[in-house]
Amino acid sequence: MLILVLNCGSSSVKYALYDWTKNEQLTNGNLERIGQEGGHATHKDAIESMLHSLSEGETKVIESIQDIKAVGHRVVHGGDKFNKSVMVTEEVLQTIKDVAPLAPLHNPPNIVGIESAMEVLPGVPQITVFDTAFHQTLKPEAYMYPVPYAWYKEHGIRRYGFHGSSHLYVSKRAAKFLGIPKDKINVITLHIGNGVSFSAIENGLSVDTSMGFTPLEGAMMGTRSGDIDPAIVGYMSEKLGLSAGEIVSVLNKKSGHLGITGQYTDRRDITKAMQAGDERAELSLNMEIYRITKYIGAYMALLPRVDAIVFTAGVGENNKIIREKAMESLANIGVKLDKAKNDVVTSKYGEAVISAPDSNVKVLVIPTDEEAVLVEDTAAILQGTYDFHLNYNYRFED
Repeated sequence: MLILVLNCGSSSVKYALYDWTKNEQLTNGNLERIGQEGGHATHKDAIESMLHSLSEGETKVIESIQDIKAVGHRVVHGGDKFNKSVMVTEEVLQTIKDVAPLAPLHNPPNIVGIESAMEVLPGVPQITVFDTAFHQTLKPEAYMYPVPYAWYKEHGIRRYGFHGSSHLYVSKRAAKFLGIPKDKINVITLHIGNGVSFSAIENGLSVDTSMGFTPLEGAMMGTRSGDIDPAIVGYMSEKLGLSAGEIVSVLNKKSGHLGITGQYTDRRDITKAMQAGDERAELSLNMEIYRITKYIGAYMALLPRVDAIVFTAGVGENNKIIREKAMESLANIGVKLDKAKNDVVTSKYGEAVISAPDSNVKVLVIPTDEEAVLVEDTAAILQGTYDFHLNYNYRFED
């Protein structure tokens, strides 16, 4: 059974094609510049072009697009309406559109991708996998904000959390790696890429996460500020003569590492600049490390015990300096890094322990694979075996 998974952004379509029967990925790619000069005019055009490349010419990997039996879609925001992956119906699609204002940069292209795939592959089941679903197990005291209650009831103001597929994947892999039952594992997962989010996972369930109502809250990121005093929005709006929306745009697109360094978002560039004596680059990296440590400390206090701290995503898997410096600050509670191991572990190394043998808490690096969650959930829904994350045995756990 062939399953296509799609991750549609505003100007791109990331895709991967899986042979479920053989348990292997046949191909993957990223179509960019959609709607821009030199690129595809629409998402539909991009998907049609991609399907053509899969079944014809030198890039052919399947005999016919009719062999594709399902399409799995990443959808960033499901609000509080979806706590698991679902098959697309008219009602489901309308609900995704209804919550689109909660993720105005992400849900609209996700929706366009679903509608385009439905048009190009009529009759083929479409499955949605939500970034927010994994965090629907948060308790009210964790997801509620201390604002007028009517804001929650009437406008959906609450913590939703994101990167759910990544946190799900690495927490389940950590359980397998450590030989702990998946419904007993307690881990702190650190998804550190251009976007950054952390999650506290107790007995396999998300109980807290750093991103909130939107992906702006939480850790310092490539271009996002993360946590700030909300009064700054009103203050700078008045000082600069900008609307609140314009200030929020600055916090999303011109803050974080870009805001502090003035030029960098990539941690590799920041690290090189720091080593060359750039003081703002050093400050920026230290700010990120400081905030990572604060969140780890908070989550360690929240959980009854911590089996592991898990680094994942592009930066988490590859930046040894950030890992080392963040763990140094936890030495007072017995977290110890194996520096030699930390220095060599990257994404290519695979799953690894980078803590010292006598560390009170294991520190792991586990490369994430969000597409694995998409294809697993899609296949399970088609086969009628899908239930909540803890009840369904993912192949990637084997």
